[in-house]
Amino acid sequence: MRKTLMAVITGLMLATVAPLSATSAEINEQTIRFASAGAEGSPLVIGQRKFAEIVKEKSGGKIDVKVFPAGMLGGDLQSVTALQGGLLQMSVMNAGLMASLAPDFAVLDLPFLFESTKEADAVMDGEVGKTFAKQLDDKNLVVLAYWELGFRNLTNSRRPVEKVDDIEGLKIRVVQSPIYLEMFQALGANAVPMPFPEVYTALETGTVDGQENPAPSILTAKLNEVQKYITLTRHTYNPMVLLFSKPLWEKLDQEEKDLLQAAATEAATFQRQLSRDADQKAVDALAASGMTVTKLPPEEIARFREKTKPVADKFAASANPELVKALNETIEKVRAAN
Repeated sequence: MRKTLMAVITGLMLATVAPLSATSAEINEQTIRFASAGAEGSPLVIGQRKFAEIVKEKSGGKIDVKVFPAGMLGGDLQSVTALQGGLLQMSVMNAGLMASLAPDFAVLDLPFLFESTKEADAVMDGEVGKTFAKQLDDKNLVVLAYWELGFRNLTNSRRPVEKVDDIEGLKIRVVQSPIYLEMFQALGANAVPMPFPEVYTALETGTVDGQENPAPSILTAKLNEVQKYITLTRHTYNPMVLLFSKPLWEKLDQEEKDLLQAAATEAATFQRQLSRDADQKAVDALAASGMTVTKLPPEEIARFREKTKPVADKFAASANPELVKALNETIEKVRAAN
């Protein structure tokens, strides 16, 4: 039986971790709890375990990173609260979820913003990514790196979605973020915000007809068992934000901070490539499992973009104009170079 979030938090509060010396240059023995909503075997969770391996090696075994996948410590929003309160050390989640704390993050979830991973990397690894990270600093969160979930695709159990009109009336689970709610409402769906750990059961019981996620996430969460159709909409690209609790970060020695930062950066390179390699393999595996795969022609993608443009314009207009300008210029620079 899964522990309740309160039980886990109580355990964290009672955990006996030796206090860190503010002056010691040595690595202190300690345990770091690293949570996510990702399914076991997904590129996200494999990335978490890779991070744990890197930290163990760099610290000579003194820092033990324990990975808690599949929402074991609660959903993403619960994890954010635990991080801010110093009750949980680390988590990794959809960067767009940070919009509830720093509204500018919503622009990362704009429909059809990114066309390639090169564009996304240039944005997240450059000045724009640093600007986003600074916005979380006074929210008691430290950004160590940006990982990825990848490009999201639509699935459902009722009918093939071969054109945008086919979405009309479908009950679609979406991320707990206003932009996803409005995006799918604009496409004609009945959008239902829901934490990811609850999605399989909701699909199985018919509470919702479908959902949208990158192909590797669909496969590792076994959503193909309760979904018949997948459409490669690639409507949104999800950077993931790797977070550390600021109250606990500030108790670390500089050497420990440097070690964890280096491990996060190294794991980011590994995790992103793993996710990208897994994407097409996952689509093929979903097709082999019996799902009907629909690839949309460019003219239909254009219709999706047209229908969601008012949503993109609305959220872009409410963000910092200088940040939006820098983001668009970065994307345009990458496109011009290709």
